[in-house]
Amino acid sequence: MNKDQILWRCRRGMLELDLLLRSYMNQKFDQLSEEDRARFITLLDYPDQTLLEILMGRQVPADPELISLASDIRSAAATA
Repeated sequence: MNKDQILWRCRRGMLELDLLLRSYMNQKFDQLSEEDRARFITLLDYPDQTLLEILMGRQVPADPELISLASDIRSAAATA
């Protein structure tokens, strides 16, 4: 999946998610390893409400490797 396809998948039904995900994509995507890109794509598979809860730190993702990714996304949004 190329960057444009992933960016398209970042378009969600919630403005909050759009802002969080787009900020992360703009700041960090080009620096990610293939493994981190795959984790990000996995995170995008979550339904909007669940994804928002994970990114806000109110829910723990089923995959523990996504915890640090969610934290990185929050950090990117805070510095935007």
